[in-house]
Amino acid sequence: MTKNHYSRLFKLTTKFLKYFLLSLFWFAIAYIVSISFGALNVFAVLLSFVGHWFYKLGVILLCLITITIILESLR
Repeated sequence: MTKNHYSRLFKLTTKFLKYFLLSLFWFAIAYIVSISFGALNVFAVLLSFVGHWFYKLGVILLCLITITIILESLR
């Protein structure tokens, strides 16, 4: 029985995507909890700071996924 041998780039991309989506999920949970406790002002400041990081990491992830798709299709 043979195993699927994925490249290191594919493994890196999937791991990065997993942790990126997990962080978005927990950030959404924190947003819902802050609304229920009425701490929306604190979250607004946090969103302005963390929003830029999520945007930049999302763009990097999109480029990494694109490179991985191209390289895996050539393989």
